[in-house]
Amino acid sequence: MKIHVNKENLVNYLIYLKVKKTVEEFLEKKGYLKVDLPVLSPALIPESYLEVFETEYYFLGKKEKLYLTPSPELFLKRLLTAGVGNCYYLGKSFRNSEKPSSLHSFEFEMLEIYKVGVDYLRLADEILELLRYVYKKTQNSKIKNQKSCPPLVDKSQRLKISFKKWEKITLAEAFKKFAGISKDEFFNHNLFLKKAKKKGYQIDNFSYEDVWSQIYTQEVEPNLGKNGYPTLIYDYPKEFAALAKLNSDEKTAQRFEFYINGIELGDCYTELSDWQEQEKRFLSEQKERKKQNKINHSVDKGFIKALKYGLPFCAGIAIGIERLTMVFSGLESIDKLKLINIS
Repeated sequence: MKIHVNKENLVNYLIYLKVKKTVEEFLEKKGYLKVDLPVLSPALIPESYLEVFETEYYFLGKKEKLYLTPSPELFLKRLLTAGVGNCYYLGKSFRNSEKPSSLHSFEFEMLEIYKVGVDYLRLADEILELLRYVYKKTQNSKIKNQKSCPPLVDKSQRLKISFKKWEKITLAEAFKKFAGISKDEFFNHNLFLKKAKKKGYQIDNFSYEDVWSQIYTQEVEPNLGKNGYPTLIYDYPKEFAALAKLNSDEKTAQRFEFYINGIELGDCYTELSDWQEQEKRFLSEQKERKKQNKINHSVDKGFIKALKYGLPFCAGIAIGIERLTMVFSGLESIDKLKLINIS
């Protein structure tokens, strides 16, 4: 890997700073507490779909494993159980073994928000308000102290979309509409895999989750957020929401993602507060990580202990700030926002 200096990205970087500042302005007005958090932890939440970075701390001849946090969730939920209330983190997160691309980087800026007393769809209303606020501020902003400078975002690059409402669709509806998979097939693993095979997908030695993700990525995702409004796609199968509260159908979880121009920008849950159910899911995820030969990190048992004290009813969302800035400024890659890049 090499270090690259990208002076030509200065104007784009200024947009990035404007987006972050505007997000914080909005959240401050809404009464959220900004919290600074560690990026190294001795234990993590086990998540089978991602890999982590491992390092060691040395002191007086002793070694201790530490891990770069793939999200701030393990810390934020401790604060929620302690009674901090509505809060957010805006800072670095890290994920290993993901191929760098226009949308992915192993080190990225994450905004994670928690609101007490609401579910995922109620939080969605406030997120739409946030997007509307940031969009308005960035599309017409100028570089500070340079009155003769044109707006930060060139007219030809401006995002053409309305934030008056969400375009809402469930996962089951989306698979039927875009992939031709019926509701019965969608929720039945055997029928789903048979349909996938008929459509030409390889299913031998692949799990339901693997094949589901292939179809979602290739046939569903590209169609989202392209009808003049951001798309809110919700009620994911329970297999794809390890930290979310289940719906009454016990087939789907209270989770949504939102998209603009086919790009996923945020992921939201009504948070699971049942510590016994969470512990059971942790064990399942830990087994799956071992099965996939992923780094065998320590499991954050303190997270379960915190849930025992009582996580308040709440919803949380993670938003990729670099992706959001990229979309709002009409750029084709998150790398166009960086003054220093490692690749």
